[in-house]
Amino acid sequence: MSSKEDTRSFREAWVSFILDLQNRICNVMEEIDGKEKFLSESWGREGGGGGLTRVIAGGNFLEKGGVNTSVVEGMVTEPMRTQLKIDGHSWFAAGLSLVLHPLNPYVPTTHANWRYFELYDTDGQVIDRWFGGGSDLTPYYLFTDDARHFHSTLKTALDPFGKERYPAYKKWCDDYFSNTHREKEMRGIGGIFYDHLRPTANADIDFLMAFQRASAEAFLPAYLPIVHKRLGHPYGPLELEWQEIRRGRYVEFNLLHDRGTLFGLKTNGRTESILMSLPPRARWGYKYEPKAGSPEAALLDACKHPRQWI
Repeated sequence: MSSKEDTRSFREAWVSFILDLQNRICNVMEEIDGKEKFLSESWGREGGGGGLTRVIAGGNFLEKGGVNTSVVEGMVTEPMRTQLKIDGHSWFAAGLSLVLHPLNPYVPTTHANWRYFELYDTDGQVIDRWFGGGSDLTPYYLFTDDARHFHSTLKTALDPFGKERYPAYKKWCDDYFSNTHREKEMRGIGGIFYDHLRPTANADIDFLMAFQRASAEAFLPAYLPIVHKRLGHPYGPLELEWQEIRRGRYVEFNLLHDRGTLFGLKTNGRTESILMSLPPRARWGYKYEPKAGSPEAALLDACKHPRQWI
């Protein structure tokens, strides 16, 4: 059994990676936007640790976005035991979480996060450790070639670690990012999602670190070509209204079902950073249904009926 001290260098390597990736993602997004820059704010957590929140708003490309890192630790509380099923004495968590809400409705919203967690007993011995994360796409208008590109890029990154991983994590994503209160309507067209990837005899912790890094490195190649392809697409009031309706579904999922949001709130996380994921505009219409045969209806159908994109 390892102690917290034994895993220090492993944690430091992971933290160094996510801070570097945060910088790279922000730099690329600023270059595309050409108008606004990310605002950076360091924060500390009363129970231990802190993070770096980087947000952007009002840009040519990004109406709102955030690329946040956090490195936090604390004691396991009763709400964590009962609601999050985490049973131990203390914990450590470090991760990067991002949400990008483009202004143009033809450019998809995207979300991703990659995290590492350790759980300790009263003697500071590591009793559990795991990786989790993934990335997914939330378009407002469906372009099959975009969906295929996004999914195939993720599959290519995961295949060296086992060809069974992409189909399993694709299904996990479809099932997880679903508004179950709306007859299992997905918030987008998925991607990959996985959690509690623990070391085993066939996949030790270094293997899982390599896997997690490959998953994270695939994000920019998966998303950027779609941005460049759709950024100049003309749009008007109809497209903006539909964007707001679909963003309403995004809000519903994040506040009702997302475990990351619940974890942050239950561990006294920084509320501003946790709720950064919410869009700047959203709309709820009573029993709204898009016109049959319309592009809006095509997107909704893809959200209601998960597809194999590759």
